[in-house]
Amino acid sequence: MRRAEIHRTTKETDIVLALDLAGGARQIDTGIGFFDHMLNSFAVHSGFGLTLTCKGDLEVDGHHTVEDCGIVLGQALSQCLGDKAGIARFGQALVPMDEALGSCVLDISGRPYLVFDAPMPQPLCGGYDTCLTVEFMRALSVNAGLTLHLKCPYGDNAHHITEALFKALARALRQAVAQTGGGVLSAKGVL
Repeated sequence: MRRAEIHRTTKETDIVLALDLAGGARQIDTGIGFFDHMLNSFAVHSGFGLTLTCKGDLEVDGHHTVEDCGIVLGQALSQCLGDKAGIARFGQALVPMDEALGSCVLDISGRPYLVFDAPMPQPLCGGYDTCLTVEFMRALSVNAGLTLHLKCPYGDNAHHITEALFKALARALRQAVAQTGGGVLSAKGVL
């Protein structure tokens, strides 16, 4: 099917998400404008359909909203891929964003691991704490079962760095979920 719908409610967030790897509607509302912009860029550059609404405890800060959206997106991606048979599995992308260069290399391995090397020169992009980018990526990696390496070797602007990383992630995932028509791409026979 390569589609998933998830509704997750905690004391901190209430999230409704629909993901379609074949494309479709894109509508995002998390209450954090910059984060909405990043998730929309992710959806556009991955080619995925993504609708997401999150009502979070923004009176505290954006941490629970951003992290929990990563959890739910990761769970949805995992559901979309099922046993992972017939996908390319690996993806990589380099994305420039003005002075910044974002890199993503990933493996839909079933073994979550995050390497994140992207210093943020500014602490905020609008109302978004730039330190939350790594929290989102960790939650996504763990819940989707991704080995995920993200790096920005240079850049002066946290907006550009963050956007380059989200777009690189999108392009790498687009490669990795591509249908090859084969079985599970693993010497073990399972992922």
